[in-house]
Amino acid sequence: MSTARWLGLAVPLAGAWMACAPPHASQTPIASAGAAPSASTSAPAAESTSAPSAAPTEAPAGKELPGGGRTIFPDHVLVGFCGTPGAPALGELWTKPEVKAKKLLTFGAQYAGSRKLLPVFELIAVVVQGYAGPDGKWRVRVFDKVVDEYLRVARENNGILLLNIQPGASDFLTEVKRFDKYLHEPDVGIALDPEWAMIDAKHTPGVFYGQATGDTISSVIQYMADIVKQDDLPEKVLVFHRVNAYVVKHEEDIKQAPGVVVVESVDGLGPKGMKINTYNALMHTKAPWIHPGFKLFFDEDTHNGGRLMSPKEVLELTPQPEYVMYE
Repeated sequence: MSTARWLGLAVPLAGAWMACAPPHASQTPIASAGAAPSASTSAPAAESTSAPSAAPTEAPAGKELPGGGRTIFPDHVLVGFCGTPGAPALGELWTKPEVKAKKLLTFGAQYAGSRKLLPVFELIAVVVQGYAGPDGKWRVRVFDKVVDEYLRVARENNGILLLNIQPGASDFLTEVKRFDKYLHEPDVGIALDPEWAMIDAKHTPGVFYGQATGDTISSVIQYMADIVKQDDLPEKVLVFHRVNAYVVKHEEDIKQAPGVVVVESVDGLGPKGMKINTYNALMHTKAPWIHPGFKLFFDEDTHNGGRLMSPKEVLELTPQPEYVMYE
């Protein structure tokens, strides 16, 4: 999620590609480092936090997905952009999401085929940092007003919003719960970034790969499933991004739960051949019920004479990706 670089990492894949360099705090000016998942960390001090802010624009009618229906697959193909305000290195959605939406729809149309396009706006809502911060958690959270803006744009384009979590030295479930009120909306899901889930506060982001266990991912899946059941919502999407085998430990422990569609998105870096090899290796070990995803980088993929894979080339992968994300 910025310029890829070689790093000597204390993991089995020493010298492997690192997916991003943590942004400096000044790149995420609409964020808080908050020490606990409370409402007070979600808005500037001048704003009232006594009650949740109203959902931006109206949610899809009848608790359905955008465009109708309650199930994600096999009816839809997901194509998305990601980003966070003020950090251009982290993806297309760093500024003017309403403008970038037009570009997203153009790319997405090339994947639709016999399936309906479901645009995905992946907002990095918890952003890993290159410094520990006042609470020692190495992450900041965007304010609710940022989530509201991106949810509004997603709805205006018949898409869904995924809240991407880079927990640093915090943990996934704590950070997901911070955005609980949004998960009660029918068109909001979660994306987990295990690469940035640090083992402890001594393992600096950008120096060591993070890691999540299958049980950790399952706890978020179950949390979302409980909300779906409680509110009678349509299916929600849970994506976990994976840059290599190391960042997810005991993937066999990932458990299904009704109402939550799970996608493993492979963040393969490097030339086309390297990306495909990473995809093939990780797809070989995933459970059959986990849906395949693939990530392309507008910047990194075009370094050293490289080029962005075409939609045709992506659709020729086996298994065929059901979520394609551009960064």
